[in-house]
Amino acid sequence: MGQVTSTFVAEAGDVCWLRADVALAAAARHQGAQLARGVHLSAEHTARLELCVTEMATNLLKHAHDGALALRVVRARGRAAVECLSLDSGPGIEDVPRALRDGTSATGTLGIGLGAIGRLADESGVHSLRGRGTVLYARFWAGAADGAAPDPVATGGLTRPISGEQVCGDSWAVRAVIGHGCGALSLMMCDGLGHGPLAARAADRAREAFRDSRHMDPAAVLEDVHRGLRGTRGAAVAIALVDLGAERVRLSGAGNISALVATESTRSGLLSLPGIVGVQLPRPRTFEAAFPPGSALVMHSDGLSDRWKPADFPGLFAQDPSLVAAQILNQAAVRRDDAGIVVAVRGQRP
Repeated sequence: MGQVTSTFVAEAGDVCWLRADVALAAAARHQGAQLARGVHLSAEHTARLELCVTEMATNLLKHAHDGALALRVVRARGRAAVECLSLDSGPGIEDVPRALRDGTSATGTLGIGLGAIGRLADESGVHSLRGRGTVLYARFWAGAADGAAPDPVATGGLTRPISGEQVCGDSWAVRAVIGHGCGALSLMMCDGLGHGPLAARAADRAREAFRDSRHMDPAAVLEDVHRGLRGTRGAAVAIALVDLGAERVRLSGAGNISALVATESTRSGLLSLPGIVGVQLPRPRTFEAAFPPGSALVMHSDGLSDRWKPADFPGLFAQDPSLVAAQILNQAAVRRDDAGIVVAVRGQRP
């Protein structure tokens, strides 16, 4: 495979994590308003966002055993949005469609929270696991949509630093590969060794090298990232190519990155070799798996347990990729390490 042209699709950015406590609603409104100003949301849009995070915070405090809000800016097709995620370890929602209707409450309130979030946001969704927890997302876009059809493969990801740390050494990025058929994508998952600022620096360098690479072949991109990480403490990195024409995913990786193609009931693993990208890279090998309609490519760091099974997440893999990433992180991540995940979801054929 020769050199190709690629365009930026998405990558990890700053995420503001707010743990559930009595000050959560006020902190979320303040942070949400700051992000709204940064992407030039209108005053009316900003007011709706502030109401949304207030509803999310109220729901967490009323219903969850523990949880957090994650607020950030996301970008797609030249537009920016403020995205609000709510993750909890509460009892779950027994009947999600019923809970989305106004007038349904488990605590004797008016029961307008989930329905209100759906009306306030430009995009929203919910996935709940009974007895294990619920994840919500709401997105507020700046500017009008371009009216184009949805991409055949949607991508998203999420990172969370180790407890007590402000920066995350895990990172991800996605770029479109031009000239290799409709919907061809290259994805990177990176776990900078250790945690803290030096791990975050390695992760930043990996994203830069990934963006600058002019190769499509995952092994060649991995070698470019290896050269870009020299002089850093190194990282575990995996590069995947989503080839819709062949309905395959090809992956090259070194270090402890878990990668798999999941459907509702199956899991096809993609191996990474031992090594440290930037320090000691073995000769790259490439592994493949089928990527049929309705499946999802999931890549994550060892800040998430790799023992989860797709059957543990009924109904998840047809959802928005940010929701998929957030729910897997919510259920599988540990607090003693940075956590990062990137997901590519292939929709069903119309």
